[in-house]
Amino acid sequence: MEKRELVIIGAGPAGLSAAIYGRRAGLDTLVLEKGRPGGQILSTNRVENYPGILDGTGTGLADAFRAHAELFKAEIRSVSVQRLEVRGGEKIVTLKDGREIAAGAVILATGAAFRKQGCPGEKKYTGMGVSYCAVCDAAFFEDLDVAVIGGGNTAVEEACYLTGFASKVYLIHRRDEFRADRLVVDCALANPKIEPVMDSVLESIEGGDMVERIVVRNVKTNERRTIELSGVFIFIGLLPNTGFLGDLLRTDGGWIVTDDRLATSVPGIFAAGDVRTTPLRQVVTAAGDGARAAMSAYGYLHAARCGG
Repeated sequence: MEKRELVIIGAGPAGLSAAIYGRRAGLDTLVLEKGRPGGQILSTNRVENYPGILDGTGTGLADAFRAHAELFKAEIRSVSVQRLEVRGGEKIVTLKDGREIAAGAVILATGAAFRKQGCPGEKKYTGMGVSYCAVCDAAFFEDLDVAVIGGGNTAVEEACYLTGFASKVYLIHRRDEFRADRLVVDCALANPKIEPVMDSVLESIEGGDMVERIVVRNVKTNERRTIELSGVFIFIGLLPNTGFLGDLLRTDGGWIVTDDRLATSVPGIFAAGDVRTTPLRQVVTAAGDGARAAMSAYGYLHAARCGG
């Protein structure tokens, strides 16, 4: 069985940052990633809120993270993880092909997936007018009309945030009442830039090179309405990528619970980035998490070697 000091599952900003810090601490570091390294930033057309990057792209920043990790000789392996378990006191990572890796410490940086609407045009225009993060992309829609899809706290709060940039925000919800807290809803409805579109679902996103319009359908009357706009922000939930963990760790709504050192409920297993319970899911916070988790893993391994 292959044995490694530090195994990082996931190669987004958190995982690659952890790899950089792990290698700088002298740890034998292996990163496992089933797709292209970079995580959610690969779906972001432009990046303007990462310190030092004034006008970058998601793919460019992802490639820079990877190059930095590889500069320090972190091994990045393209594989899918089937399972993580503790067996005989060892942390065992089982790959989809059945191979097993014994790790001294594990950092979970598998991130989260945006819950998709699933309508025509959503995939085509992701990063080209379709976004899942107002904090990331609101500035691109200065003085333009946009739509927010969803009725929970996140959707309503992000609609309010977008009014600081957009000229108009259509807030589209499939029910006749928002699920968000009353105070949040009252604040949104008092904003003249927000137009609620109730009892309606998003049917399609259309345009040329960029988003130009959406079609919504009223679920009570089946009437369809075309709305001309430039952006669509979809906030119908996030799903943590933790299916391979089973009930190994303590979670909260599926999100991994950590302490301030990013340690999970199982000694030697740490979590970083969007997959854990955190109030903000951004590239900069994920990268910071990766650094903290790597140094916590180093401390754990050092104590284990010294019998501490």
